[in-house]
Amino acid sequence: MPATLATPATRPDTASFRELFLSGVPLLDVRAPVEFHRGAFPTAVNIPLMNDSEREQVGIRYKQAGQEAAIALGTRLVAGEIKQARIRQWADFARAHPRGYLYCFRGGLRSRISQQWLRQEAGIDYPRVTGGYKAMRGYLMEVLRDGALAPGHLVLGGLTGSGKTDVLRNVDNAVDLEGHANHRGSGFGKRVTPQPSQIDFEHRVAIDLLRKQACGWQAMVFEDESRLIGANALPLELLQTIQTAPLVWLEASQEDRVERILREYVVELRAEFAARHGAAGDALFSQRLQDSLTAISRKLGGERYARLMGQMRAALARQLDGGDCDGHRAWILGLLNEYYDPMYAWRMQEKTPRIVFRGDAGAVTEYLRQRACRA
Repeated sequence: MPATLATPATRPDTASFRELFLSGVPLLDVRAPVEFHRGAFPTAVNIPLMNDSEREQVGIRYKQAGQEAAIALGTRLVAGEIKQARIRQWADFARAHPRGYLYCFRGGLRSRISQQWLRQEAGIDYPRVTGGYKAMRGYLMEVLRDGALAPGHLVLGGLTGSGKTDVLRNVDNAVDLEGHANHRGSGFGKRVTPQPSQIDFEHRVAIDLLRKQACGWQAMVFEDESRLIGANALPLELLQTIQTAPLVWLEASQEDRVERILREYVVELRAEFAARHGAAGDALFSQRLQDSLTAISRKLGGERYARLMGQMRAALARQLDGGDCDGHRAWILGLLNEYYDPMYAWRMQEKTPRIVFRGDAGAVTEYLRQRACRA
C-alpha cells in the first residue's frame, strides 16, 4: 500500500463551517453532478463518487430493498477502471489542494467511502466536512438571515444609470447583490455569462456577509433592488430590509446617465460578446439588445415599442458597420424619459419618507463611508 501523505494526514474531519468559508479553502464535492449544479459553494469542485445515472439506480434500489442492497449495487456500478479513474481524480485534487476537505450531501456514506478509497488505494488521508453540504448550507442560511435582519443597514437608491454600482465598489461595507447575481438588475441587465443558480446566489451573498462581519462591519450597504435580479430572487429577510431601511439617494444628470448606459449596456456588452464568442459575438450582441427591448414591449405599448426598436436597429447597423455608437443615445433617452423614469416617479411616493441623504457620487460615497460602523 502506498505511504500516506504526511501533509494532510494529521488533519481531522471538520465542522468549523465559519473557518471553511472565511478561509476559502478548496472543497471536493463528491455528490452527483445534478446535485452540484443545483447548488454548491464557490470554492467547490465536483468529482462525484457516482454519476447521475448511477446515483439514480442506487436510489431506486435503496427504496426497494434497503441500504445494504443499495451499497452492493453501488459497489458493482463503481468498480474496476471506473473506480480507479475516480480515485485518481480525487488524488490529483488532494495533492493539488493539501489543505482542502471533501464532502457529500450529509457528510455520511458517500464521503466516508471516498475517504476510505483514497486512503486504501492512493495512500492519502483526506479529511471530510461532517454534516456535509446540508449542514454547510444550513449554516450559510443562518448567516444570511441574521445578517439581513441586523440593525443599521443602509440602502443605496437612484434612477436607472445613475451609477449605484460604481459607488458600491468604493464603499468597504457594501454588498454588491447584482455582482453576486451576475446581472445588472434592469430589463437590459443580462450578462454574457449565465447567472448562478438560486442556491449559489444565496451562498455568494451569505459568504460576502460573513467575511465583512469578520472584518468588523456591523451594518452593510445594499443597492435598492426589487424582488428579482434577473432570475435570482432576494431572500425574504433581505428583501424586507431593502424595502424598509434608510435610503440614500444618488443623483446624476440625465446626460451622465445616458452616457453610462451607453458605455455599459452597448460598448462594454459588445466587447464581452466578442471576447466570449469571437466572430459570432456581434450577431449575438445585436440579438440580445433587441430581445431585451422586446421583453418589455407590452409595458411600452405598440407604438412606443415600434419607434424605439426602429431607433435601436438603426443604431446597431451604424455601430456594427463602422463602430459609431452615437445612434444608441436616441433609444436610451427614450427609454429613460418614457419608461424607467416615470416608473421610478410612481415608486418614489412610498420611498421618499425613507430618504436620509441625497447627493452626487462623491457626496454619497463620503456619506456612506462616514456612516459605516465597525464592531
